[in-house]
Amino acid sequence: MASTAHIAVVTTLPSREQALALGRVLVEQRLVACAQVSAIESVYIWNGAVQQEPEFRLLCKTTAARWADVEAAILVQHPYVLPAIHACALDAVNPVYGAWIAEHVTSSPTEPEPPCPL
Repeated sequence: MASTAHIAVVTTLPSREQALALGRVLVEQRLVACAQVSAIESVYIWNGAVQQEPEFRLLCKTTAARWADVEAAILVQHPYVLPAIHACALDAVNPVYGAWIAEHVTSSPTEPEPPCPL
C-alpha cells in the first residue's frame, strides 16, 4: 500500500538511557506510535575535525502531520547543540500497521488503552 502519510523520524543521542527516555516521552505524548533504539558508531566532522563516537539511534514511527510537533519535542529535550533530526517517508506501509500508527499518534494520552487483542 502506498502512503506518504507515515514517516520514520530519526535522531541520535549519546547514551542508551537518553535515547530510551526521549523515545518514551514521545510515545507518552502520543507524538509517535513506536520508538526503537539501536547502538551505532558515527563518524562526522565537528569543530573542523573528524570525530568518531558511539551513539544510539532513535527511530520513531509517526504520521507526516505530526512532524513539526515531533521535531519541536526532540529539540526541547535533546542534549546536542546541533542534533540530527530527519524524517523519511514510508512509501509502503502495511495498512493494518499504518492504521495502528495513526490511531496512536492522534489519540489523547488520557484515553484508556483498549485491551490488547493478542
